[in-house]
Order: sequence, then C-alpha cells, then structure tokens
Amino acid sequence: FVGQVGAALAAGNTVVAKPAEQTPLVAALAVRLLHEAGIPAEALVFLPGDGPIGAALVADPRCGGVAFTGSTEVARSIAQALAAKAGPIVPLIAETGGQNAMIVDSSALSEQVVRDVIASAFNSAGQRCSALRVLFLQEDIADKVCAMLGGAMQTLRIGNPIDIRTDVGPVIDDAARALLEH
Repeated sequence: FVGQVGAALAAGNTVVAKPAEQTPLVAALAVRLLHEAGIPAEALVFLPGDGPIGAALVADPRCGGVAFTGSTEVARSIAQALAAKAGPIVPLIAETGGQNAMIVDSSALSEQVVRDVIASAFNSAGQRCSALRVLFLQEDIADKVCAMLGGAMQTLRIGNPIDIRTDVGPVIDDAARALLEH
C-alpha cells in the first residue's frame, strides 16, 4: 500500500488511496503518517471502502491511473472498466497472485536456499504477490535441501505477530484461512 502510494506521489501524482476492505485501519495510519511527514492532504486522500467504492473510482473520468494489488479476477475487471472509458488509455499496474518460482542448482549453498525459501514463502504468512510458490531443485541436491527445509519449517512458530517469537502471523481473513485449510 505505502509502496504504491509513495511511488505515485514521487511521480508527481495526486493519489486517492483506497486500501483493501480488510485493511482500513493500518492504511489510515499509514496515510496519517504520510501527512505528518509533509505530504499535503490535497495530494493524498484516504478513501476506505469495498469493491463498489473502488469500481466508482476506476470509472470516474478524472482517474488517470490505477495501482492495484489483489486477485487476478478483480484486476481483469479493472482493466475492462479502464478500457471501456472514453479518452486516453489509463495505465494500470496490477500486482496479482502469481506462481513465483525459485530455481536452485548444485552450486547454491543449501543453508542460504533454505533461509531464502522460508523468508519468501512464509514472511507475511505468504500473502505477498512476491511470495515463493514453486521451488525447483537440481535432482542431486533435492533430498538434502528438502530435508533441511522440512526441519526449518518445523521450527516456525505460528502466532500473534506482536510476540517477537512468532515467525508466521495470521492470514488476512476467514476466507484466506479457509483457502489454506483445503
């Protein structure tokens, strides 16, 4: 959220910041801190809401660009709405869930591979667009790396992110949890 907002502001744009409907409080805090840091209120407007609010923003003729993080389905609907608008083409930056892969050959240090896999796959409970989803290992190192990775995963502690001992915090909502449990 802050990365997208900051990039748009740095490029000289006015930003209407509409966070995911699950994250309005942390987004409001981020916007408040940006205002306190000197970003003018006229340049950065906070607008919480659900999908229909976002759709109204995208459809507005004053919308000159969209930066979106979320599902591929919603990104497609945004792209279609922008394409249907009269006037110049409106840029869309869409970060959607991908199949991010790591390819490892025998020259890699197994300990570093395990550390990087754990960080990418489990930091932020795997809820980033850039989270590792697929790991390809050269056959002659696969057994060793898989054993090390399994051991490292067994040490991960799931819990409240306020607790310094927690490695993996909660997922964003019940729908995300249900997806993981099936």
